[in-house]
Amino acid sequence: MLCFDERPCFLIAETVAGIEMKAGHPARENYAYEKKGSCALLATIEPLTGQRIADVFARRTKREFALHLQKVAANYPKAEKIRLVLDNLNTHNASSFYETFEAEEAFRLSQLFEFYYTPPKASWLNMIEIEFSAIARLCLNRRIPSQTELETEVLAIVKERTEKRIKIDWQFSIEKARKKLNRHYEQVNQENNKYQET
Repeated sequence: MLCFDERPCFLIAETVAGIEMKAGHPARENYAYEKKGSCALLATIEPLTGQRIADVFARRTKREFALHLQKVAANYPKAEKIRLVLDNLNTHNASSFYETFEAEEAFRLSQLFEFYYTPPKASWLNMIEIEFSAIARLCLNRRIPSQTELETEVLAIVKERTEKRIKIDWQFSIEKARKKLNRHYEQVNQENNKYQET
C-alpha cells in the first residue's frame, strides 16, 4: 500500500541581498523577490516501511503522473498489485498510462496499480501529506530560484529520509473516522447515526 500526491513548488529568486546573521541578530530577508516560474513535486511513500520515491517535473500532467508511477513500479518488481492512495484529480487514472506509453506497457501498469481515491476535500486522509509537510519545513519554506536547485535539495531530503526508514505512525483509525465523518455516513444511511460522537 502506497500513498501518492503532487505539490506545486514556486521558484523565487532574491533581487536584493538580505542581511546575514550576526551575534544576537537573526538573518534578514529583503521583501523584494523575482518570480521564476514553478515546478511540481510528485512523491510516493510506503508508510509502513519508510520507502520514498520522488520526482520534480516542470509540469504536472498525465505524462508526468505516468512516468512517476512507472518509476514506482520499477521499485517494486515482484509486486502483483500496488494499492495506491491518491486524490481524485483528472490526471490520476489509467488513461495517463495509455496516453504516455505503448499499449503493452500501459496495460501492464494499469493492471499493476489499484487506485483508492480520497473523498473530495479530504486529501488530509492521504498520509503523503505528512511527508510533504516535513519536506516543506526542511527546504520548501524559503526562496529557491531554479528547478535544478530545488530538485537537488528535495531529492537529497527524500534520500536521507528513506535511508533512515522514517515511517508514518498513522493514528486515524476506522473508529475515529466513523466518528469524525459521521454526518457523511448518515447522509448515505440513517442507521449510521450509531457512530455519532458522544
